[in-house]
Amino acid sequence: MTQDPHANSRVEACHIIELDKHHHANGNLTVVEDNSPIPFKIRRTYYLYDIPGGESRGGHSHHNLYQLIVAISGSFDVVLDDGVHQRRFTLNRPYQGLLIVPGIWRVLDNFSSGSVCLCLASEHYDEKDYVRDYETFLTLTANKRTE
Repeated sequence: MTQDPHANSRVEACHIIELDKHHHANGNLTVVEDNSPIPFKIRRTYYLYDIPGGESRGGHSHHNLYQLIVAISGSFDVVLDDGVHQRRFTLNRPYQGLLIVPGIWRVLDNFSSGSVCLCLASEHYDEKDYVRDYETFLTLTANKRTE
């Protein structure tokens, strides 16, 4: 049996990826294709929008899912937590995506008015892949705090 990634994932493994950007006089174009810098095959795409002021999204981790989060419009923050360290990223450029590896707790907050968050995921939706309770997440990451 393989070990759950919560035991070893670190926020340092999460980073900004520059996406392909083409500048034209009549507007810019960003492309994500099979040979893109995204280190996983995209199996699901969804987007968040019309987030009311002061609200947050996320508040979970995944056992297996990799995710790339992009601020298509506006801006928002992504707070990542590996059970020991936290890191906050501000996303506000549609040609940059934040790679999140399995085993990392994430909360999206500080949404600007009119922001749109695009999520590219390595897996189809599966409720069993989610850890939605923070105390359970901390139990899964407990070995990191004893190292």
